[in-house]
Amino acid sequence: MSGFDQQMEEHQKKWRNKPGNVSSSEQGWQNGKQYPWILPPALWEEGLWPRIRSGSARSLPAYLDEYRIQKHVGVNNLKSSWTLCANLYFPFRCSTDGRALLAGFLAEKVHPSIKSVEGVELEYAGRGDLHPSVLLGEAGGKKGAGQTSPDVAFLVNQGNGLILTENKFTEHSFYPCSALKKKGSPGKPVNPDPTRCKQPLAVLNNPTGQCHQMAWGRKYWKHLQPCARREVLATLSRCPAATAGYQLFRQQALGEGIATTSKYELVVSCLAVDERNVTLKKCLTSTGMADAWEWGKLFEGKALFRVFFHQDWVAWVRKRGDPEEWRGWLNWVTERYCFAP
Repeated sequence: MSGFDQQMEEHQKKWRNKPGNVSSSEQGWQNGKQYPWILPPALWEEGLWPRIRSGSARSLPAYLDEYRIQKHVGVNNLKSSWTLCANLYFPFRCSTDGRALLAGFLAEKVHPSIKSVEGVELEYAGRGDLHPSVLLGEAGGKKGAGQTSPDVAFLVNQGNGLILTENKFTEHSFYPCSALKKKGSPGKPVNPDPTRCKQPLAVLNNPTGQCHQMAWGRKYWKHLQPCARREVLATLSRCPAATAGYQLFRQQALGEGIATTSKYELVVSCLAVDERNVTLKKCLTSTGMADAWEWGKLFEGKALFRVFFHQDWVAWVRKRGDPEEWRGWLNWVTERYCFAP
């Protein structure tokens, strides 16, 4: 457990105990144990900014129902990065002022060509040939479960740009590749030789023979092999997806697959993180990358890679947002996540 994770556990305990924040002192369960930073499942909405709860004009639950999105397991955990993503970015989709704030921020932190934001979608999945079941070979999934659906996507520049964003909070890594599991399942036979994953150039040269995801019908390397930088992969101790970079790998493949269709002029695989989470930043050290924020150096394709910090977004709204519109949000998220004012 990282120091930042422990810090947030303590902060969330204090936050929930402050009068008016949570209606019950009952602790929720995780892996057979109760913890004070976990709410009973029925109270998960009490971790949301009040103006996106059920019955509000910006209702997140209504949005999830309308677009058939599966919210993440663990949204009742006050440390949930999915809930943080909803609290920080979802409220700005519903107003002209909110989208303009996002556009200015993304232009500065992601790409200067961004002029406008037309849409903010949680658990993004394209349609038709751009759906992850087709593009990545991820059959049987849905938005929010079993497929590569970025936590939030920003549709920009009158629909000509797409910013796919993986959102993190206290996580320690981007998780190991699912094909490294020691047990198989129907349609997913067990990996006969996981040691192959420790030969990144061999995987790059022959993904069909060296990457077990290919045996499962996954198409990640189909999109990333042509744009992978051999000289960088040669410095690694294993496939970049193997032990801590699987989510980054999948989203990069999704972005590259979308970008090569030429439907969008700009496609970015983006990472939104808390600047205090040093453990996450260093999670790829055993892979051979000292700084996970440098992931983009692995590939040189049509899809770009960028990183921005939650703190910078909150500071942007504090400096440029309409006080009458966003003062309440600023006060709430600052207290909820211990962001510096």
